[in-house]
Amino acid sequence: MPKYKLEYLWLDGYEPVANIRGKTQIKEYDSFPELKQLPMWGFDGSSTRQAEGKSSDCMLKPVAVYPDSTKKNGVLVMCEVMQPDGKTPHVSNSRATVIDDPGAWFGFEQEYFLYKDGKPLGFPDSGFPYPQGEYYTGVGYKNVGCIAREIVDTHLDLCLDAGINHEGINSEVAKGQWEFQIFGKGSKNAADQMWVARYILMRLCEKYGVDVNWHCKPLGKDVDWNGSGMHSNFSTTHMREVGGKKYFEKLMAAFDKYKNEHIAVYGPDNHLRLTGLHETQSIDKFNYGIANRGASVRVPHSFVNNNYRGYLEDRRPNSQGDPYKIASRILQTIKTVPTK
Repeated sequence: MPKYKLEYLWLDGYEPVANIRGKTQIKEYDSFPELKQLPMWGFDGSSTRQAEGKSSDCMLKPVAVYPDSTKKNGVLVMCEVMQPDGKTPHVSNSRATVIDDPGAWFGFEQEYFLYKDGKPLGFPDSGFPYPQGEYYTGVGYKNVGCIAREIVDTHLDLCLDAGINHEGINSEVAKGQWEFQIFGKGSKNAADQMWVARYILMRLCEKYGVDVNWHCKPLGKDVDWNGSGMHSNFSTTHMREVGGKKYFEKLMAAFDKYKNEHIAVYGPDNHLRLTGLHETQSIDKFNYGIANRGASVRVPHSFVNNNYRGYLEDRRPNSQGDPYKIASRILQTIKTVPTK
């Protein structure tokens, strides 16, 4: 039987930002393995801030599987971290907190910087390049350099090979800044895919001597360079099929009521990014607006024109945010709003 290379991926116990980890085991299967065929696997949690050395065992529970076209018989296995009993979610297991809702749809817009030698790709050795303006969706060497597009195009192909619902890419407002988008149906699906897409990008960049900087404001608060977000588009079955202005207004009132709870899980250092400048609302305020990219929640014209039905965009999550935590908080808030 063919030998398959199973790369088990999981989130470690580092705070405030978890790292994605991976290790490989070899198993024989008649054909590409299904999720139900993949075994649980232990690891040393004392080396990932998830256990003490005197009781270090943690378990990896496969939750999603993707082909890895970079390897012969390669398999990417996204996992949840469980306690040694294999049944109890580890305290670091943010995926286990997400409400199961097959009708929940999420689309995450992941912004990031490519970094080389301690600065954004394309920055001069000292100082700054010319100001923002032409970099967003830019074309040409002066805007995107000579390797960035090769990286992002290759990443797109690898994600599509893996069956990840990668929906597009573009260069962003700042020099060396890019974005890709992931969409999924089901409350955990898009977040699973986002973490695997992040892993694929980071691994790809290794051979270019480039790092992915996920920080939401890597150039600092006091310079005129955009930060990085992970705008989160969301809808439920009720939002898409019933909706209505009254329900929408109650939903936004709930988002206002729980604004601090949202900010708490929307990524660290968000106070550096949510300043009211550079297409953001201030971190201590909540508002919404039609097509307003300076609002906490952007309301698409299509939503209003369809009798307040469809999806909304929460623009507060930042680029380091954990999509599991973001999806979990959004669904928790939505659940507080009556649908009758």
